[in-house]
Amino acid sequence: MQVMIRCKVKPDEVARNLELLETVYEELESVQPDGLRYATFQLEDKVTFVAFVEMEDGPGVLRPLEAFQRYRATLDERCDEPSVMTMLHEVGSYRFH
Repeated sequence: MQVMIRCKVKPDEVARNLELLETVYEELESVQPDGLRYATFQLEDKVTFVAFVEMEDGPGVLRPLEAFQRYRATLDERCDEPSVMTMLHEVGSYRFH
């Protein structure tokens, strides 16, 4: 399963969003869950974030992560627009994996 998640946060929530994402990645490094590839990018406008997630076993791999739960719990409050999740179907890649 591969997904792209896009969210646009309120300008005054950017620092908080970055802090929460930092704790998510710290926990991922600590736990190192199998079957998960996860990357987040901050776009040029500084308020839009795009995450690319590949999960071999589906979204359940993220549920046990406390930092991820804290991030998700307040995401809607931090966003200017609702987050959008898009399923991805790989056509091809070069050195992406």
